[in-house]
Amino acid sequence: MTTPLFEFRHATLRRGDTPVVRGLNWAVRDGETWAVIGPTGCGKTTLAEALAGKLSVADGEFLHRFPTPDLRRVVQFVPFREHSRLFTPERFYYQQRFEFGDDPDCPTLREYLTANQPVSDAELLAVADRLRIAPLLDLKLLKMSNGQTRRARLARGLLAHPHLLVLDDPFAGLDVSGRAELGELLGELVRGGQRLVLVSRADQVPAWVTDVLELGSKVLTPRPPLRPGEGEKMAFLPLSGSERGPGGEVSEVLSLRSASVRHGGKRILDDITWTVRAGERWAVLGPNGSGKTTLLSLICGDHPQAFANDIAVFGRRRGPGETVWDVKRRIGLVSPELHQYFPRMRTARSAAATGFFDHLTPQPLAPDQSATLDRLFAEFALTDLAARPWWQLSTGQQRAVLFVRAIVKAPPLLILDEPFQGMDAATADRLRTWLDTHLTPDQTLLMVTHHEGELPACVSKRLVLSGGRVISS
Repeated sequence: MTTPLFEFRHATLRRGDTPVVRGLNWAVRDGETWAVIGPTGCGKTTLAEALAGKLSVADGEFLHRFPTPDLRRVVQFVPFREHSRLFTPERFYYQQRFEFGDDPDCPTLREYLTANQPVSDAELLAVADRLRIAPLLDLKLLKMSNGQTRRARLARGLLAHPHLLVLDDPFAGLDVSGRAELGELLGELVRGGQRLVLVSRADQVPAWVTDVLELGSKVLTPRPPLRPGEGEKMAFLPLSGSERGPGGEVSEVLSLRSASVRHGGKRILDDITWTVRAGERWAVLGPNGSGKTTLLSLICGDHPQAFANDIAVFGRRRGPGETVWDVKRRIGLVSPELHQYFPRMRTARSAAATGFFDHLTPQPLAPDQSATLDRLFAEFALTDLAARPWWQLSTGQQRAVLFVRAIVKAPPLLILDEPFQGMDAATADRLRTWLDTHLTPDQTLLMVTHHEGELPACVSKRLVLSGGRVISS
């Protein structure tokens, strides 16, 4: 049997003071391509970071035969969330993506791809073109979509010509065709000799993977969802007069009339007319780049062109005198952009608590708010994580905390943009079941997903976008 390219022997991996992976025995040889799978919080990303030399082995051994002991020079780790000297999201606020001015401290895609590594113009263009980001080379990273920035991180990893490429959930946030296209591209790299380790959902392991490592759950243990009538229901903020008509009939929660968004001469949204009434449950669908995120940014008041369009939320027309906080007061939100730019220096509990106040600055909690937070953490099996620093949580755990943040105030309008990214199936199912059993009849849900199987059963309406236009409603 050939000598392993790298090997963990009885290894323990820690995040901070917390052991995440224990007793790991794993050997990888040339010619093998591995996928690492497992439930939320089991240590998949921790293992990937250890492979890249970003975390050391606390106990046991890690042996390898790379040409240098400095793993950072030979292993490229492409993370789910960017956090490096080149681009640190929390230095910005996520609404900046929609603003017209460019921040001079934010690198362009070209600067990001070429920083600290010699790359010829021809090679840069070839890799960027292969990943369909060549037209974006002079765009600020801050202005790029979630899917585009994920392709950018992969491009930077490839341009480093690594001995080993480690990818953390690269298919998250991509539509069906995007996942297929990226899977084929990665397969071509593997067939061309690129050594690769893939952190993936169990249902997204490509056919070219030769071996699978399944890690066990260390923190988040699956539990049966609560049934209707079990446990305490959330106190619901009653509908105001602007949400019910004078006779008590259900009225409009959201109304867009011929809404359009242009940027740099390009039309991002084109003549969108859409009405949503209290208690309706909508799926917002469409491929990457179809305008879904821009549409949601109009609704939440994050996009500066929200006030130049005919948009009403809870019967209030956007215009002078209305602040973004007036808009957000009755909305709960989960989105990849919020996740990307969420401050790292929080505990899980304090991160979720900011949902009561519609901004990211911690505030003292009232006793009933504290009780609601404790109950939700217990309901979603997050209690053991409450005091843990945000940066020590896995991607799926962070997204579960953001889900709690979105629902703590029982908002009349709940907007979930790819809420289950990074989660295992059991955790996503628990949250999806909660939506089916705990949303009150007057609460309205808008959910964006690239996996229709993730939609809760309560969703009965669909808005489908393509090229910035409504193609089905």
